Amino acid sequence: MMPGLGRTLIIFGLLIAALGLLLTLAGKLPWLGRLPGDITIRRENFTFYFPLATSIILSLLLTLLFWLFRR
Repeated sequence: MMPGLGRTLIIFGLLIAALGLLLTLAGKLPWLGRLPGDITIRRENFTFYFPLATSIILSLLLTLLFWLFRR
């Protein structure tokens, strides 16, 4: 049980580090969050933003990453 728990903690640690790196670099990637398919509605006192295309791409990348780790 302990070797499996250790491996899981290492994987989660690497994922958190990768997420931190992504958030650090997000300001330097101008296309992140501004892809075609991201929905932005601006009114006088209201702005609605839904990153649909960005969410789909991140979901595909995470699915691929988890699939690779499971093998």
